[in-house]
Amino acid sequence: MSKLFDTHAHMDDRRLQRDFDVMTSRLKKTLKRVLVPGIEPKGWQKILDICEDPFYIAALGIHPKEVDKIDEGVMERLDHLLRDPRVVALGEIGIDLHWRKDNLQEQIYWFRRQIRMAKEHKLPIILHDREAHGPLRDVLEEENPFETGVVLHAFSGSADMAIEYVKKGAMISLAGPVTFQNAVAPKKVAEAVPLAHLLIETDSPYLTPHPFRGKRNDPAKVIFVAEEIARQKNLPVEIVIEQTTRNAEEIFGLAD
Repeated sequence: MSKLFDTHAHMDDRRLQRDFDVMTSRLKKTLKRVLVPGIEPKGWQKILDICEDPFYIAALGIHPKEVDKIDEGVMERLDHLLRDPRVVALGEIGIDLHWRKDNLQEQIYWFRRQIRMAKEHKLPIILHDREAHGPLRDVLEEENPFETGVVLHAFSGSADMAIEYVKKGAMISLAGPVTFQNAVAPKKVAEAVPLAHLLIETDSPYLTPHPFRGKRNDPAKVIFVAEEIARQKNLPVEIVIEQTTRNAEEIFGLAD
């Protein structure tokens, strides 16, 4: 069987660090690679250290919840670190209106700045969109980062929205919620989006798939995402694994 590619796992999280070495040895039996996204400046070096093992690859960026920590010095440091060969994308970045709505303009400003930096480095961006579909779409239409690559991480929109992004060339990444028994929208997304535009992820240690909800998530559980996509598309799971791994390698510049 082909090996899986988890395109989003916070391996620097303390909940995944407790048994990191043992877990990594186990993961290498069924996964080809795991992408570890950065969300705040103080965590970037830890992620790069994790990615000394080429099984792990890095994305660095500033999450919208962390925009209060951004200044020009932070942006200069990010610009420098994006030249590191361990870094294959800029992210996760975007807009989050779940926790705060009062700083939307500040979120948009730094989101634009990071998109432009990614384009300068010819790197794809990994997007966080929480309760912000409209503002995020507007920024993407204006900045047009699709040529260098766009990944909509843990996609939470409708199938119609997903198809509109696919038409622009974006990749739709599905996580644990597609497995939830009452999750109608992500199952429709899994069915509607062409397999060539799908990625799979865990967002570990969050978004644990059914039937493990309530427990710590880890990259091994990405198989449950692949299996649910296979069910929705009426395809063998091996086909889903093979294609989503190929998709990840292509968007992150890892294809042979």
